[in-house]
Amino acid sequence: MRSLAWVTAVLFFTGTAHAQTLSGEALVKALQQGGYVIVMRHASSPREAPDSQIANADNVSRERQLDEAGRASAIAMGQALRRLKIPIGDVFTSPTYRALETVRLAQFPDPRLVPELGDGGQSMQGATEAQAAWLKKKITELPSRTNMIVVTHFPNMSRAFPQWTSGLMDGEALIFGSDGKGGATFIARVKIEEWPRLQ
Repeated sequence: MRSLAWVTAVLFFTGTAHAQTLSGEALVKALQQGGYVIVMRHASSPREAPDSQIANADNVSRERQLDEAGRASAIAMGQALRRLKIPIGDVFTSPTYRALETVRLAQFPDPRLVPELGDGGQSMQGATEAQAAWLKKKITELPSRTNMIVVTHFPNMSRAFPQWTSGLMDGEALIFGSDGKGGATFIARVKIEEWPRLQ
């Protein structure tokens, strides 16, 4: 279980690590109570846009879309959150097709499209400071009794949170909670394929 679940609580603004670590069960119990923001990269997607033969029927703009692994992992993540009774409140997403497909397959409720979470039509290009600022502010808007989900892209996450995104995989999430002082604390980093294995 160690590979799945050991997480270190880190103060968001100072980067100071606490000595205490949490197991996957403790993380699940915390999320069941609500009050956290889950910022995730969209599920697995090829780096090239599909041609007409493999494009999804509703992908009329021929944007990048999820591959088979991405579709399966998005579905499994959503199922795991429901099985674990982790409440989901507000959902904010990039307007790109691959992010929307992640949200739809995971069955996240009532997603809101946010341009600041997008890729500006330039896949895998650097994010702007305005996009990073939006993310940094959003993680301090901690919900009550539910958890917020934010679906975006690696450049946005790496610019906003460079200290926690090295090697961040498709679908991987950073989880933030309250630091007790009006700010946000980094709680965990969870790969998308790990959600179904949490207990």
